[in-house]
Amino acid sequence: MLDQPQFGRRLKRLRAARGLSQADVVGDGMSTGHLSRLESGERRPTERTVAYLARRLGVDASALTGPSDGRSLTAVLASVASAPAGTDGTEVLGRAVEEDPGEDPAARWQALWLLSRAAGHDGDYELERARLLELLQLSRVLEAPDLRARSLVRYARCTRALGDVGSAEPAAVEALSVARAAELCVSDTLAAMTALIGVETELGRWEAASRHVDEMERDLLPGAPSALAGEALWTAAEVSDRQGDEATALARLDTALGLLKGADDPALWARLRAAATATALQMSPPRVAAAERWLAETAPVLGLIGTPAQLQELHALQAHLAFAQGRLDDARALSRAVLSEENLRLSYRDRVRLSVLAGRLTILAGRVEEGVAALEGLARQASESGNRDLAAHVWQALATTLAARVHSPRGGPTPGETRPDGRVVGRQPA
Repeated sequence: MLDQPQFGRRLKRLRAARGLSQADVVGDGMSTGHLSRLESGERRPTERTVAYLARRLGVDASALTGPSDGRSLTAVLASVASAPAGTDGTEVLGRAVEEDPGEDPAARWQALWLLSRAAGHDGDYELERARLLELLQLSRVLEAPDLRARSLVRYARCTRALGDVGSAEPAAVEALSVARAAELCVSDTLAAMTALIGVETELGRWEAASRHVDEMERDLLPGAPSALAGEALWTAAEVSDRQGDEATALARLDTALGLLKGADDPALWARLRAAATATALQMSPPRVAAAERWLAETAPVLGLIGTPAQLQELHALQAHLAFAQGRLDDARALSRAVLSEENLRLSYRDRVRLSVLAGRLTILAGRVEEGVAALEGLARQASESGNRDLAAHVWQALATTLAARVHSPRGGPTPGETRPDGRVVGRQPA
């Protein structure tokens, strides 16, 4: 059993990391006053209390009471940073952060940065957001513009992944403002602008996004590292696609994918190809041949090194591709398998798009009212959360699917008919 105040510090950190209030944790078995005294170190916990709190937090009791190795956060950071490749120091580092008294804000910022990145990599966006909120506070304490800008960029991306564009927009705007005011390096400024363009795309602000793309290509891309340039070009391709300029979108995607070799960074190489696949399949009509090629390159790499979150993204893309190819049974099986996973790690946008696919397949299978209700609900949800581009996608999908249903009451396209994605059967656009 940990002595106080270490137990209280660990308890408070675990609660905060999960975004829970004291009232959320206590339930009916404890008062908030009692929990507050535990967290402050005024009261020692009993074994029964520890067991109850562990259940409420969804952790093993050892997470609350496991021994500390007595090392400072700085020492743990050094150990994690110097560990052999492939070693996962997240648990050790997380425990060190929980027990850290906060005397070295810079070390704490670095630890939280690593932990937030690990949470995002695993698709645990809620935990990532909790880490990032403290990072934003620490960046103010440290008065470091570069750390502030980087925290804001990651926060904008995280909240966007959660579907909270209302929080993502001001974070991205501030990140770019900080980068410009402090005259930060090209990498920091480009990362901030890319994040802002992505948010503007979600909000359907095409003119603003297009202006930022022009500025980015003129002033930032020439001196940018390949990895950041590739991601920026993919984001710019999405803007071109939404404006109906698919030739420019495809050219930008090809340029982005040519900037990075698989041997340089296999994970990023695969992620960019997965992103390009998603963009190609969202075009109207979908660029099936390009999507097939990029997904065929991506799948073997992610099969070897992909995280559970990345594998879910891969399977979702395979479902969308099957649908675009007219393989409706395969699309149905793949989408059902991903959506039924107990720990769904897809971003809000990817989850909604896969749910839209499931709704379209429901309509084409003859359960029209059920499918229409599902898609209408998704469209309302996207509109209420400010995701205008996503809401427009849902309504368009509903319209084209109902039109395809009228032309093909059997629920599947035949040669010469219009597919549910709007293409004429037999035509495979490049």
